[in-house]
Amino acid sequence: MKSHDEIWSEWQDLVNMTPSELRKWLDTDDSKAVGDTQGEGESTGHKSGRHILEIKDKKKADLNDDDWSHMSKVVGYIKRHAAQGGPKDDKEHSKWRYSLMNWGHDPLK
Repeated sequence: MKSHDEIWSEWQDLVNMTPSELRKWLDTDDSKAVGDTQGEGESTGHKSGRHILEIKDKKKADLNDDDWSHMSKVVGYIKRHAAQGGPKDDKEHSKWRYSLMNWGHDPLK
């Protein structure tokens, strides 16, 4: 299991969207159109994006166990999904990119 310092370091590197960028993105139809909703109406990634915003609003010292767990999950998701490389053409408008952006990572940055 990773330490909080390891998670924090990877989180800082991988979650590259600012809170205002992520908030604006989560309000778009493209953001809401990607991901698995598991019958809940909101995708797992979109829900994750909202939790990321909550975490970004906190000081590191104020993060709770649920926050640290989610940060670890976000880091793992971004690493796995980014490694897939996305489509060869039009990465900018791909579901691959949109899904990563829901998790706070814009691969084009």
